[in-house]
Amino acid sequence: MIIEKIKESRFTPDVFNIETFGTAFSDHMLLSWYKDGKWSEPIIKPYGKLEFTPAISVAHYGQGIFEGMKAYKSAEGEVFLFRPEKNFERMNKSAERLDMPHITEDIFIDGLKALVDLDRQWVPDTYGMSLYLRPVMFATEEAITARSANEYLFVILTAVAPNYYNKPLSVKIADRYSRAANGGVGFAKAAGNYAGSFYPTHLAREEGYDQIVWTDDATHTFIEEAGTMNVMVRIGDKLITAPTSERILNGVTRDSMLQLAEAQGWDVEVRKITVDEVYNAHKNGNLKEVFGVGTAVVVNNYVAVGYGDERLELPTLSPEESYGQILKKKLVDIQMGISEDPYGWRVKVENLVEA
Repeated sequence: MIIEKIKESRFTPDVFNIETFGTAFSDHMLLSWYKDGKWSEPIIKPYGKLEFTPAISVAHYGQGIFEGMKAYKSAEGEVFLFRPEKNFERMNKSAERLDMPHITEDIFIDGLKALVDLDRQWVPDTYGMSLYLRPVMFATEEAITARSANEYLFVILTAVAPNYYNKPLSVKIADRYSRAANGGVGFAKAAGNYAGSFYPTHLAREEGYDQIVWTDDATHTFIEEAGTMNVMVRIGDKLITAPTSERILNGVTRDSMLQLAEAQGWDVEVRKITVDEVYNAHKNGNLKEVFGVGTAVVVNNYVAVGYGDERLELPTLSPEESYGQILKKKLVDIQMGISEDPYGWRVKVENLVEA
């Protein structure tokens, strides 16, 4: 691995006061190019612009995938990744679905460790904050031929992450637009999945909601995801979430939350859940919580769910009563090295690169 350090760091402690997600980029990035059937030796260099022509393949045919991860710093100054092997596995599943080359483990995992080690001063130790990690791969071949590209670029960039979605959100249940369909790319972290969601979300915001709760494409009767997150529903003392499928992303946070919930001894069900079940539970007073879970947000409890012309207000629960907030604290405590990690999820980033 080649490392070219920035001449003078752009870091200042003020960056930890940022309130906007995904705009405060750290000093370095990792790059590796795919050409002639193989990946180049990765290089870590100062974060900055790249040069492409308007014929870059990804701009025309959408071969672009990414992952979302975080690095955390404990009060003692130790830096951790969280389950990076899961993101590595999922990125290659996304690559396969879009007919892109697999990234190698040494470039992905070792590259993450080296990059985070080099920029460890950018990892905040404030509770709930982190350094967001964005591995991304996209087609770079200069060609507008409608086919899979022959050249790609893999990049890891990082940005300081504040407490994302620090206010509760309201969501609107989709009854027309769909995020994904069977046989499609809903399970992949493909760039186009997100682009296709922006317009329906814009319409929901015009109605006073923040995000969409996506439903199945065929009947719009089954709840699947919420915005860019997996969604969990609490009816009474039962926690329910939809099973992953061709349409639903297999979230790392989702998987972690399910394990933590089961360890609590709660009643947890992974099964299909209908819109009517949620609606009826609200009407009879049994709908306790609906919340989204994902890397950026961790957990966000919704204050209201839109169903047709109705706005279903949700109960306000204390942190001690809310399953979502209990799970969030347990997960963040593990991620930041505050509590024990019985699952082996934390991966320490060794201090090997001389600053």
